Amino acid sequence: MPFLLTAAEHAARWALHRTGVTSRRIETPVGRMHVLDGRGGGDGAPIVLLHGIGASATPYAPVLARVRPHVRRVIAPDLPGHGFSEAPPRGLDPDRLFEVVRDALDAVLDGPAVICGGSLGGALAMRYAAERPHLTASLVLLSPAGARLTEDELDTLRGHFDMKDRRDALAFCRRLYHRPPRSLPLVAGEIRARLTRDVVRDLLASARTSHAVTPETLAGLKMPVVLVWGRSERLLPPSALAYFRAHLPAHARIEEPEGLGHCPHLDDPAQVARVLLEAARRSAPPDPSTAPG
Repeated sequence: MPFLLTAAEHAARWALHRTGVTSRRIETPVGRMHVLDGRGGGDGAPIVLLHGIGASATPYAPVLARVRPHVRRVIAPDLPGHGFSEAPPRGLDPDRLFEVVRDALDAVLDGPAVICGGSLGGALAMRYAAERPHLTASLVLLSPAGARLTEDELDTLRGHFDMKDRRDALAFCRRLYHRPPRSLPLVAGEIRARLTRDVVRDLLASARTSHAVTPETLAGLKMPVVLVWGRSERLLPPSALAYFRAHLPAHARIEEPEGLGHCPHLDDPAQVARVLLEAARRSAPPDPSTAPG
């Protein structure tokens, strides 16, 4: 069964389909993964967008619409048990999740791409870039998870997801935005239902400090890296940014813009698109269709 879906998500996917973005189904050991895949209208490097825990690919639609005319391809998968992807038959831990996502990206990519991830998607993106540098033209991180937290910090983070009622759900959602939308109270119950699903609970319960991206892995990233950490970040602790600042390679660029919270693509999709297009233009691979026969 796919993750709990809203009318807005169905409408967003329908609108994307109307523009030529297609839905692909990738067979994985934990069920079929749904992937939005669209041919672009430009020569910038392809862009992959990885979402966070409890979310889905369709909220990236405003970003996809802005970048697609300028790049060769856009790809946005739904993580297992999220969005239009099938739920795993049993629980996932962060390592198994990464293996499944890695193999799915290997199956859909035909060359180097800008790998972008937000929150949990950021942790997956860093690990993918480390294991698949030949498929990672650039790395763009949006308030990424994956920093080594203390046990107390990890427990606090888990506590934010412990939503007993609609009020707890509202408090959690307000942590995600720079300025929460007025419609938030209308969807709080729905959001609570998403974030208390088994796949989310299993990922949170199985998360350990040992799942952090290691300093050696971060220091070894050779491709261009941009990390965007909004000044209204209220979900992840400040120590997470300090960890990345300490261990990312010297060539990594860290941006701390005003007006962005934990989900920059929701607060300001135009700003996220700008960062992505800069990365895509800088690292555009040659088009294989123009190679000499």
